[in-house]
Amino acid sequence: MARMYSRKKGKSSSRRPLQRASPWVKLKPAEAEEIIVKLAGQGKQSAEIGMILRDQYGIPSARDAFKARIARVMKKHKVYNEVLPEDMYNLVKRAVSLRKHMDKNKKDYTSYRGLELTESKIRRLAKFYKKQKALPEKWKWDPEKAKLWVK
Repeated sequence: MARMYSRKKGKSSSRRPLQRASPWVKLKPAEAEEIIVKLAGQGKQSAEIGMILRDQYGIPSARDAFKARIARVMKKHKVYNEVLPEDMYNLVKRAVSLRKHMDKNKKDYTSYRGLELTESKIRRLAKFYKKQKALPEKWKWDPEKAKLWVK
């Protein structure tokens, strides 16, 4: 499949092994849930929690090891950020920082292009999340409101 904004084809990437079991993991699912809730309370996102579990606790995939996704565990314990989906939040954060950069550097046209691409990704994701009912139907991308969402 081709890349979206460059005229190149994609490169093949590595895959996870088919063997889902990881016998070296000694943590029980309840202990892992405690760790996830503790890290979420510190303001970590689910992707960051997954990396911490991988690097510090030796858990290659929380989903395979405990049969539960990190975000679902966070939602179950009510520590998940419900304002925006996580991927959308990261794009909004990037757009806000790019706008801030563009205010200081008016002639940085490369960053302006990056801002356009990021905002188009936000609009596309918003269309998807509206269909999935994760965002309200009247939600609209507004850079001024986005500054308040990100903080």
